[in-house]
Amino acid sequence: MKHKRQPKRSYPVKSFLLSALLHIILIIALVWGSDFNQEKPKPVGSIVQAVVIDPQLVRQQAQEIKTRREAAAKKEQNRLDKLRRESVRLEQNRKNEEERIRKLKEQKAKDAKAAREAEKFRKKKEQQRIAEEKRAAKAEAARKLKEAAIAKAEKERLDREKAAKIAAEKAKKEQEAARKAEQERLAKEKAAKVAAEKARKEKARLKKLEAERKERERALNDIFSGLETESQQNSSARNHYVADQANRYGAIYTKLIQSRLLLEDSFKGKSCRINLHLIPAGKSAIVGSVKILKGSQPVCAATRRAVAQVNFFPLPNDPDVVKEIKDITLNVKL
Repeated sequence: MKHKRQPKRSYPVKSFLLSALLHIILIIALVWGSDFNQEKPKPVGSIVQAVVIDPQLVRQQAQEIKTRREAAAKKEQNRLDKLRRESVRLEQNRKNEEERIRKLKEQKAKDAKAAREAEKFRKKKEQQRIAEEKRAAKAEAARKLKEAAIAKAEKERLDREKAAKIAAEKAKKEQEAARKAEQERLAKEKAAKVAAEKARKEKARLKKLEAERKERERALNDIFSGLETESQQNSSARNHYVADQANRYGAIYTKLIQSRLLLEDSFKGKSCRINLHLIPAGKSAIVGSVKILKGSQPVCAATRRAVAQVNFFPLPNDPDVVKEIKDITLNVKL
């Protein structure tokens, strides 16, 4: 808001000077009028002349003098009244001018105050607008952060569900593979028990035959040779059993590893040959080291990761078989 131009401060000074001048003029006029109203004294001569005075003429002259004086006094009074009226008018004009100037100053002060109040109100509104914009921006940022957090939580939930589903499917496959492996183990153990029983019966029979032979051929030199041959045959059967058990457990280990492989289409028809060094720990063993011998590099890398996921490898009760499979070579085919 533009401020009105302030009136010049010379108005009160001019009014005062004008009033003082009028008073001076009035005083001079009064003094001047009184001087002219007085009759000039007539010179008195030393010559005395006898004059006949007419009373009627004297009265007439006196009346004329009185009339002239009254007319002059009235004229002077009218002039003084006019001067007083003019002085009053000028004084009133001065007061009116001062009042006008005072009102202008008051109006100017009011306008300035109103301008300050308007500016203060504008600044307050501007501050409120800025604060409102900041609150809106803060609320928008909080909303976006909340939406991002919700989206992140939803993604994490979906990822967890997906991972749980994959883990459940994997666990199901592992359980199925373990079940099949257990069935095969039991079947092989049963077959091994049958074979062991046959071997025991055969051994008993051979022992009996050996005893009979000893009874019949005690005196013959070839009895010892015959017994040595039979011992070698028994040793061969034992070696065959140990090798068979080692192959059986190698197949179990291979299936355990295959159940943990993340299969890809590019792996089909490929294989990886590895060597496992197992560390016995009770009825099972853990992997001490893995050595890649031959095969596709991606398949071998996946096989190494699958081996690390097998928590334990079952061990047989036969120490000879355990000794045979502690350092075993497997061929993982896909």
